[in-house]
Amino acid sequence: MSPRLAIGIDIGGTKVAGGVVDESGAILHRARRDTPHRSTSPSVVEDTIVEAVDELLRHVDPDEVVAVGIGAAGFVAADRATVVFAPHLSWRNEPLHDALSARIRYPVTVDNDANAAAWAEATHGAAQGESHVVVITLGTGIGGALIVDGQVQRGRHGIAGEFGHMQIVPNGMRCECGNRGCWEQYASGNALVRETKGMMEAGSPVVADLLARLGGDPGALTGPFITEAAREGDPTARELIADIGTWLGVGMANLAAAFDPGLFVVGGGVSAADEMLLAPARNAFRKQLPGRGYRPEARIVRAVLGSDAGLIGAAELARAGRG
Repeated sequence: MSPRLAIGIDIGGTKVAGGVVDESGAILHRARRDTPHRSTSPSVVEDTIVEAVDELLRHVDPDEVVAVGIGAAGFVAADRATVVFAPHLSWRNEPLHDALSARIRYPVTVDNDANAAAWAEATHGAAQGESHVVVITLGTGIGGALIVDGQVQRGRHGIAGEFGHMQIVPNGMRCECGNRGCWEQYASGNALVRETKGMMEAGSPVVADLLARLGGDPGALTGPFITEAAREGDPTARELIADIGTWLGVGMANLAAAFDPGLFVVGGGVSAADEMLLAPARNAFRKQLPGRGYRPEARIVRAVLGSDAGLIGAAELARAGRG
């Protein structure tokens, strides 16, 4: 029997990552593009996706590919065809499935990127064997997904799992979704960079060493830079990551009250901070958990598939759709 390969495309706030994925979850070939700026037209994003798919097809026998899966950073409707709203992209009620199906000769599956990442962790990663799982993806913003008894729970309208837009601070910071106080404004990569940059621009001496490492340019600051500085022992970088972890734990306690999972899996780029992030998250989770001390606690672990989870999951969902 010939291999049943699938192509997965993960569309995030900063990059479009693609890969050819085999049935074991291994990525055979990769493609990467920068995500077009959100002010550009939807067709530009579609062009980027098609270019990535075409590049990947040049590395395999096209007859061995059975489907293409798209993990989109946004609200995907229950029809799994329309991106209703994407805070970091220009999509508003965008018929992405139909637009791509007209240009890609394989069956196309569209889903939320966090659903895709969660499915990857459930099939090939940290959530294997667990019946009730909440997956949190910490990147530019916060995505999330809920898996119960081997099924992704998408909700009545397909938009379940947008945990990053839970309000955790009434009248808090304005979010790109239009509301105030959303969780992702306090526990995401954007939040980490914003807080650090704000201290630099305010002239705080506690970030002087970090600023010097950037050559005095706060505009060069990135989340991975802060994580690397923390790994090398910078106390302010460690403190800033711990703050993000504390907010992460607060939000997860709210989710535990709602869903009672057995396991939280934390992925996305910010999870590279590992225990510097997860240890304070667990502490805050225990302090905020309703009924603490009298109920079983969900485990909190780091995702094992890293930044590949979205594209692997998108490919797996597409392959599953093909039977």
